[in-house]
Order: sequence, then C-alpha cells, then structure tokens
Amino acid sequence: MALAPPSLILCSPRLIPKQVMIPTNIFRHKFESDHRSLMSSSRICCAVSPPTTQVSNSNHPKDGRSSANYQPTIWSYDFLQSLKNDHADIIYKERAAKLEQELRFALHDENAEPVNLLELIDDIQRLGLGHRFEIDINRALEKFMSSDDYSVATKYSLHAAALRFRLLRQHGYVVSQDVFKAFKDHKGNFKECLYKDVKGMLSLYEASRLAFEEEYVMDEAFLFTRMHLMGLQGVSNLEEGLLEQVIHALELPLHRRMVRLEARWYIEAYSKSAARKPNLLELAKLDFNMVQSTLQEDLKEMTRWWIGMGLSSKLNFARDRLMECFFWSVGMVSEPQFRNCRKSLTKVASFVTIIDDIYDVYGTLDELELFTEAVQRWDVCAVKDLPKCMELCFLALYNSVNEMAYETLRDHGENIIPYLTKAWADLCKAFLKEAAWARSKHVPTFQDYLENAWVSVSGHIFLVHAYFLQSPNITSEALDSLEQYHDILRWPSTIFRLCNDLGTSKDELERGESANSIICYMKEVGCSEATARQHISNLIDNYWMKMNKCRIEGSTFAKHLVETATNLARISQCTYQHGDAHGCPDNLSKNRIQSLIVEPISIN
Repeated sequence: MALAPPSLILCSPRLIPKQVMIPTNIFRHKFESDHRSLMSSSRICCAVSPPTTQVSNSNHPKDGRSSANYQPTIWSYDFLQSLKNDHADIIYKERAAKLEQELRFALHDENAEPVNLLELIDDIQRLGLGHRFEIDINRALEKFMSSDDYSVATKYSLHAAALRFRLLRQHGYVVSQDVFKAFKDHKGNFKECLYKDVKGMLSLYEASRLAFEEEYVMDEAFLFTRMHLMGLQGVSNLEEGLLEQVIHALELPLHRRMVRLEARWYIEAYSKSAARKPNLLELAKLDFNMVQSTLQEDLKEMTRWWIGMGLSSKLNFARDRLMECFFWSVGMVSEPQFRNCRKSLTKVASFVTIIDDIYDVYGTLDELELFTEAVQRWDVCAVKDLPKCMELCFLALYNSVNEMAYETLRDHGENIIPYLTKAWADLCKAFLKEAAWARSKHVPTFQDYLENAWVSVSGHIFLVHAYFLQSPNITSEALDSLEQYHDILRWPSTIFRLCNDLGTSKDELERGESANSIICYMKEVGCSEATARQHISNLIDNYWMKMNKCRIEGSTFAKHLVETATNLARISQCTYQHGDAHGCPDNLSKNRIQSLIVEPISIN
C-alpha cells in the first residue's frame, strides 16, 4: 500500500544568501590505478535480472520538449518488494551479542601487545563492526595517547607507527607527522631498506592519505610508498592476500572508500588471512547480514513511498533512480540506529535527482525562474502557472520537507523549516545559474564555476537534513554553522562536485552543457582534456586534506555529522570512480548494489 503524501504546512523561510570563494591554484601529485575494483570482478559476476514489471519512465516526452534519453530503472518494484533476508537481524541477535562480548574483553585486555590491539581495532572497523564497539575503541585508543608504554611500543615498527597514526587521526586525535622522521636517513629521505617491509609500506601508504595541507613528510611518504607498492604488482611470493590488499589500496585508499562496501570486500579478504580470528569473522558475517536485513526493510518502505508519490510515472523526462538514491543514503549513513535519517536522505536524493533534471532538461528559463522563486518563497501558490509536472514536483517536495520539519518540531521543539528551505532555495538558485549558462552557451571562469558548483551538486542539502535527523541536541551554534555552510559541509560538497565532473563530463558534453570543471579549466588555461582531468584529480586530493584538518580541528557539530560529511565524499568517489553510476548505472554499479543490499554472506 502506497504511503500517502502528508498534509500541507505553511511557513515562510528565512533566506540568507552566501557567497563563497574557493582557491583553485592548488596542485598535488595524483595516482590513478588502471585496476578495476577487485570486488566487482570476483564476488558477483552478474546481477540477478529483475522481473519484467518495471517502474520506469518514457524516454520520449510527448510535449515536444527535449529529452536526455536516460535509461529506465533496472530495478523493478516487484523485485525490490521480494527481497528477503529471513529477518537475520532477529535470528542472529543472540549469537552476535555473545561474540560481541568476547571481542569486547579482547579490546580491554591490559596484557595485549599494543600492535595486536591496533590491528584488532583496525579489523573491527574494516569489517563493518565499528558501530558495535564505538565506546570501546575510543577507550582503547586513549591508551595510545596517554601512555608512554603504548607509544614507545609502536615507535620503531613502521607498520605499528603508521597504523597508530591513521587510527588516531581517523578518530579525531591530534598526532604529529614527526613520528615518521624515525624512518628517514641522514639525508632526510625515507630509508630504502623499508621497501622490503611490504606490510609496513602498505600501512604508511594508507596513513599518508590522512595528511593535512603542507605536511611534507606525509607527501613524501605517499610518493615513496606508492612507487614501491606499484612495483609489487608482478610479485607472486608475497604473504597470502597481501598483494590483493596492495592492489585494492592503490586503486583507492581505505580512507576514501565507502564504509559498507569496504566491509563486504574486507570480510572476504579477511576470511583468507592466516591470522584471522574465527569469532571476529563470524560476528562480521552475522552483522553484515543483520544490517542487510534492516536495509532491505528500509528499501521496501522507500519503494512504496516512491510509487505512492507517482513522480516516476508523471515526470517522464527525468531519471527514475530510487535504488541508486537509497544506495547513496546507505553510503552516507549505514549504521542501523540511523534508519530514519537514511530513509529521509533517500527522499532528499530522489528529489534532487528529479529537480536537477527539471533544470537540465525540461524547463524553459522563464519556468525555472518561477520554480526557483516558488522554492525561495516556499509558497504553493507560486507554481500555479507552471506545467503540471513542475507543479506536482514542487508540491511533493513541499509536503515531504514540511513533514520532516514537523517531526523535528514535535520531537525536539525546534522549527527547522527556515534552514531546510534556505538549503533548497540555494540549490535551485545554483541550478538556475547553470541552466542560464547552458542556454546561452556561456563558459564561466573556473573560479566562477566552482563557487556555484559546490552548491549545485547538492551536498549541503544532504548534510543540512542529516544534522537535524541525527542530532538529539540542536544548538544555536550549530544552526549558525549550518546557515553559513561551515567547511564541514563545504569541503565534502566540493569533492562531490569534482568527482561528479570527472564521471559525467562525457555525457554532459553530448547533451550540449557548456559548464563543468573540466571544460572551464580547459578553456581558461588552454590545455588538453587529460591535463584538465589531472588538475581536477589534484584538487580532489587537496580538498581531502582540508577535510582531514577539519576533522581534527573540531566544530560545533556532533561527531556523527562529521562522519556523515566524510561519508558524503566517500560515496561520491564510489559513485563516479568508473563513470556515472547514478545517471547511467552499469553492471559494475549493479553488482555493487547487489553485494551490499541483495546478496547475503554465507555464514558457513
């Protein structure tokens, strides 16, 4: 049964325009591996074909307007409603609790070797179990900050020192790059003998991706480890599974990978390790299936909501990407306790996708100006002169956002409509500017493009909603930071935009769009497409370093929102790593979704 749209709630937004300047003269070395994801080629070679009953949109609008000829959805309503993980979240609950307690004792073992404790923490996180041991991990890591014994024990092992550095920075602790000077020679270069320690080199490589700007020791560590690790790809006598991990890391470092997808990959990699802990591996498999069961129930509910909205059948020019929107929300918020947030972000992603297509494909400039004004005013009467499909879209957005706002007012006593509607208005204004550029074939300067594009990519929309959906305590300081678009929102949004441009520029050129970062940079500098793409990759590296610093410096936001912001950058890298997995999903993206949401892991 379809979910009915909520009743209308009338409220005027408070709009505060914001201009943002983003530096562009930043260059860094960038390595792009030619390897495809090991996961995509090894686990699920072909996805289950959905049944023939499709929830799809026509590629040929009947009113003479243009069409982007988007492919229909590959996921049918019947198929999504048929997903069944046999209530794994209930069946495995007792066994998982017992295993969890065993591992909790291991995390608090005072006699454990420091390096073994670090490896256990790392394995727990990579296996997707961090949500079960959050407090225990923080308590264990405190030892490496407060105890000299723990620090000395990891000082002279490259693997231990790098692992300690990475885990502490991941959790927001202040740790200096100077810890790696012990591994340099008298000339200030990393010792050449280190290349023989493959495990240590891999750990240092992963640690180097948590660098800040102008941390030159970390820059050198990245170049040194990358060079030597690349030379290992033809070596066959490495420790079992180590070469696979090297190739995996060179394709995309751990810090930039989608958390839940990495858990699926690492469960299989860990199961081949001679050093695996049976109880940890069993818990990882149980937990993965338990979380997957929860995700499937969430997805079914979202599918019913999407069909009930009717937008996929009425707006036949737009992309129907409910499954991809849900996958995106899982990439941002995968923890079981944030179900409401995950479902709401799925709705946000669905509206962003449709509204983006209204601006890119369907609306005339006059119509888009009216639509933008309606969103700014948050007024249902302002769309009465627009085509019915645009009126329908606005009313659906209006109802859904007001419903989210009502729930926050009911539960937390805070009227958040001004903050939500400001974010949507800023998005539509950015969309409108890009539409004007496209209609006039105007190519803006790279700086002008990026100032608008980090907003038009919609990252701030997700994070503004996520703040209210994740935070039990709403503070005035955090609200001010939201309105001003704190760097915690800005930097991952910029990474999102640059990744998006790298993955979608080919299709945008074919549609006649004149503005993306690659085109703007090529025109401004007079360089080749390959040079422009390398520059964008360098910028992505730079904004990751800005984000790394933000995580350490702290903000008015709770830890969960900071992690969600980081996850926004991660799902962006995942989605656009090999093309446009959102707009033009292929077998690789299909297999990823299958592995995460459809196919459970065998427990035996």
